[in-house]
Amino acid sequence: MTAKVFSADYFGELVQQAAASPRKRQHKNIHTDYADPCQRLFNAIEPDSYLRPHKHDLAQGAEMMIAVRGLMKLVLFDDDGQITDVITFGAGQHQMEAKVAAGVETAPGQWHTVIALESGSVLLEVKAGPFDPSVPKNLALWAPEEGSIEGVEYHRALIDSIKQ
Repeated sequence: MTAKVFSADYFGELVQQAAASPRKRQHKNIHTDYADPCQRLFNAIEPDSYLRPHKHDLAQGAEMMIAVRGLMKLVLFDDDGQITDVITFGAGQHQMEAKVAAGVETAPGQWHTVIALESGSVLLEVKAGPFDPSVPKNLALWAPEEGSIEGVEYHRALIDSIKQ
């Protein structure tokens, strides 16, 4: 068995795939099986990628996100879709800036989304498994569907509302 290596080339390829994707993001699993009790993946996210707000239930547990490249914001919401907190996290030179965390963790049941502020942003996600791709995600009903015109407008309005 050899070690897995996550090099600049590895992330560069992932970022290129995200930029070329219609969703403007691309993930790559580190775990080899959905049955793995610890799901680990890298997620490259471009600034114009809309991740519909969602939450993880108690069985799924917390979700940890660590910045590997770039700068992002975690946006937290209440059950009505009102923003309750915005946390900036980033990698590299951003970690030298005041109020920029290296990573974040959401609690089970916490509505959230991530917005990339820079092209080429990548985060490492860690959450409990197993993962069942046939089970629908717990998406916020108060947020528009991904890929819709309303989703694009909501994403733009969300970005405007969190500028600080």
